Amino acid sequence: MTAVAATPARRISSLFWPTIATLLMTGFLVSLGAWQMHRLAWKTSLIDRVAARATTGPVPVPLEGEWAGLVPDDYAYRHVTFDGTYENNKEVKVFRPLPVARGPIAGVGYLVLTPFRLSSGGIVIVNRGFVPLEQAEPATRAAGQIEGPTTVTGLMREPEARNIFTPSDDPAQRTWYTRDPQSIGAALGVPAVAPFTVDADAKQASGGLPQGGETVLSFSNDHLSYALTWFGLALGLVGVYVVYAWRALTGWAKPTSTGP
Repeated sequence: MTAVAATPARRISSLFWPTIATLLMTGFLVSLGAWQMHRLAWKTSLIDRVAARATTGPVPVPLEGEWAGLVPDDYAYRHVTFDGTYENNKEVKVFRPLPVARGPIAGVGYLVLTPFRLSSGGIVIVNRGFVPLEQAEPATRAAGQIEGPTTVTGLMREPEARNIFTPSDDPAQRTWYTRDPQSIGAALGVPAVAPFTVDADAKQASGGLPQGGETVLSFSNDHLSYALTWFGLALGLVGVYVVYAWRALTGWAKPTSTGP
């Protein structure tokens, strides 16, 4: 058996496609890591912005003449206050299938959304808070219905997006699955509805329900760990390639053989 060693040129040429594949995969993994770092900066900015807006004292809600120019990124989670009257006969429910209530009463239930006629004109739909399934109907929580002129404080929220898994709304039963003020206003025949909703602060209902203060103010932020994972995979891939290339170029691998 006679051992035949590959020539240096042949060894180098054998690395062409592995090198191309490694460069492409490394670039792809690094781009994923860079994208996660971009998301980290965005999420950190969002968390800081929400905390700043939600914890400051309430400011007057934008007037009806300003609504057309509002941009969600500019107003989401802004703490506002306004005067007017609830239109309790037009209350609707937004189903929440998971027990995510923030207060002492939790479980599967509904968010109660009620049109609120501003003293300055126009309608703002107020998310008054959570009620359990067994108290979905207003008659079961009459003590919590606010009649006559009142003041509301809460956080402005952008319309809630739908996805392919969101069930169809049921206006006949006044049941929705997203906080969509335009859809709700159109179904109720309410003109001049604000393009945002307001999550009422806690303790807005004298009878305990609806349970206000249901805004989620904590956000998962795992983007740094995701970025480190992608960068780590890229580094590992480069390490594997370096070992492979070293073995190929130095002839470390066992030589092939021809016939006797």
